[in-house]
Amino acid sequence: MGTPVLEIDNITKCFGAVEALKDVSFSIDAGSVTALIGDNGAGKSTMVKILSGVFPQTSGQLRLEGEALSMASPLDARSAGIETVYQNLALVEEFDVVENFYLGRELSRFGPLRISQNRKMAAQAEESMKSLGINLPGGVRRKVRSMSGGQRQAVAIARSSFWQSKLVLLDEPTAALGVRETGQVLNLVKRLAYEQGAAILLISHNMREVAELCEKAVVLRQGRRVGHLTGDFTSEDCVAYITGARTDAEDSASAGSSVNTDAAAGADNSANV
Repeated sequence: MGTPVLEIDNITKCFGAVEALKDVSFSIDAGSVTALIGDNGAGKSTMVKILSGVFPQTSGQLRLEGEALSMASPLDARSAGIETVYQNLALVEEFDVVENFYLGRELSRFGPLRISQNRKMAAQAEESMKSLGINLPGGVRRKVRSMSGGQRQAVAIARSSFWQSKLVLLDEPTAALGVRETGQVLNLVKRLAYEQGAAILLISHNMREVAELCEKAVVLRQGRRVGHLTGDFTSEDCVAYITGARTDAEDSASAGSSVNTDAAAGADNSANV
């Protein structure tokens, strides 16, 4: 395991009398992919919104590289080095790759220097794409509206890494992709984590992808952390925790290994939940 980039310590979020999250703790390490999994309504989206600065936690603490972190907006999260890639990707279809990379962060100058800044932005965006092994037909001046789903996802992920992010939150990055494009996106996530050293939090309903890609998985159920899988876990292990066939409490009461695949036998064997 790498060094913790973000530590989530006893985070609770209440909406009136409703506890969407209750005392959730885990960490996200540099150079690794951590999964956040659970059924619909488990609290995944609430956690992502807290980590991306959409709204604050009710109680608990966030620590970024060991320092207390307080955020009042998504801009605060981006300033701290936390980038989020949502399911809708937040790309402007009428813009090209360069314009989307620098959206709201343009290198602006007046007069003739404007041209040199545009060239600089294009060169930097192209270098970023190449560093992740992304070969986009048409180059970085291609409009997003002409791209496939996989190409758009690649651009969104490359943009998140472009600003030297410490932590990248990926919300269902392969949900609407075919088999080939899914493989390409997963390879891109691996490069981002294992070659560039980024800390990645992956939210996914595809347990096969989670077991293949992630070094650990945090399982939420009804707003509480019920599982923390590490090592050689399987998609069946993930499903067992999500459905309640296993919990952390049961594991701590036994002297077994961190993952007991036999206990998952009675769980739904579906790898997508």
